[in-house]
Amino acid sequence: MTKDTTLSSKVAEVTLAFWFLKILATTLGETAGDAVSMSLDVGYLVGTAIFAVVFAAAVTAQIRARQFHPALYWLTIVATTTVGTTLADFADRSLGIGYAGGSLMLLALLLSSLYLWHRTLGSVAIESVVSPRAEAFYWVTIMFSQTLGTALGDWTADSAGFGYVGAMLIFGSLLIVLAGLYFWSRISRVVLFWAAFVLTRPLGAVVGDFLDKPIDHGGLALSRFTASAALLGLMVVLLLVVPHRAAQRGH
Repeated sequence: MTKDTTLSSKVAEVTLAFWFLKILATTLGETAGDAVSMSLDVGYLVGTAIFAVVFAAAVTAQIRARQFHPALYWLTIVATTTVGTTLADFADRSLGIGYAGGSLMLLALLLSSLYLWHRTLGSVAIESVVSPRAEAFYWVTIMFSQTLGTALGDWTADSAGFGYVGAMLIFGSLLIVLAGLYFWSRISRVVLFWAAFVLTRPLGAVVGDFLDKPIDHGGLALSRFTASAALLGLMVVLLLVVPHRAAQRGH
């Protein structure tokens, strides 16, 4: 018999540190995406093309890896959120779809990805991501969720008029509600995971905008490059200090 090499999970276990890193990664994706597309003035389309190449390379390396590597995993997460930032901005602003239209379109793509994943492999739980096919669905779904989160964050802060601080309070409160449901309800943990995964992205998006947008727009007007470097530094510290392991395969 040949040894089965598809049963080793290479995605991160969901812990409190996971959620801190996810929020930092999504905030970094916003500031880094804006740094390239706006500060370097290459535009949303070129910025998307640049980050799409990084995303493709990171996902390829992640799928080809033989075991879980925390740094590679989180690099791939950051790649999904940077391409999500510029892609959402391109669709919402350059194509004129608007935040509401872009959010609805991306929500449809996200739900379609989850549906196809479940229909093909029978589960969308992260513990089931133990094969290249499952990993491919996992990363495509994450990319759609990151892009949706960008559009949703911009819509809440700008179009709905809540501003960056108001949007942070909204998404932060929703995440607290999900945490309560996780501990004190019988709602599917898989549903709650993906709901929280999606909501951490708009939270990161509005935090990123709050850091680098002009003061007269409700931001702190920090340098996008400085903010990105600080966020990356915090991620590196967490990766070095906190133990990380792969999600455990269900039995």
